[in-house]
Amino acid sequence: MSSTPVPLPGVAADALAGRVILVTGAHGGLGAEAAKACARAGATVVLLGRKLPKLNRVYDAVKALGPEPALYPVDLAGADPADYAQLAEKISAELGGLHGVLHCAAEFTGLAPLEATEPEAFVRCLHVNFTAPWLLTQACLPWLRKSGDSAVVFTTDDPARVGKAYWGAYGLAKQGLANLVRQLSAETDQTPVRVSGLEPGPMRTDLRARAYADEMQLRVPAPAAYAAACVHLLSPAGLAHRGTVWAPRVPA
Repeated sequence: MSSTPVPLPGVAADALAGRVILVTGAHGGLGAEAAKACARAGATVVLLGRKLPKLNRVYDAVKALGPEPALYPVDLAGADPADYAQLAEKISAELGGLHGVLHCAAEFTGLAPLEATEPEAFVRCLHVNFTAPWLLTQACLPWLRKSGDSAVVFTTDDPARVGKAYWGAYGLAKQGLANLVRQLSAETDQTPVRVSGLEPGPMRTDLRARAYADEMQLRVPAPAAYAAACVHLLSPAGLAHRGTVWAPRVPA
């Protein structure tokens, strides 16, 4: 599995035409930009998140760019496997199928020693960043296989950075996701489902600001810089990255 930075290729305007794409964390920095990029590429986007007012704003932006999206307010911290199964079935029944899942939802409250982290906070963070993405993917796999060509993309983080001290459950979860990409891809390599990971570089997001409060924000790209990479991995062109974690290089 490689995470060597490579240049970002161009994306065809109709790369996701006729496809239904579920985006988690759709009101976050990367999630919102990826949802808009998917709509521009022709996808019907299902916007999943826990903050309805923010989801509504993303909905309006996405609707202006492509097919009418769908809203699905869910708090990953409180949802259970039955909720995910119902979600996947509803999407497929109402929108005519499911062709991709992009996991952008993340939880990170800041750098802290493991010993000082409250047990409830540790479990919640590990669940939102690792367990919940897997359980949602597991519920979606039967529907993704029916689509003939589909993709699951997990957003990871630089293991050399988040594997260090004080990154807590977030760091552990993101390292786990990178391993999940490899394992799940090996188990689905004879199916129409492509599994890959996206390791974006530094982005101007609220999450990063919690770790680097004094960083000069304009020195790192906005999340929109990585939106095309999301579309690329969700499209048939993403076959080249099957089973890998891709770290695209974008201009600062």
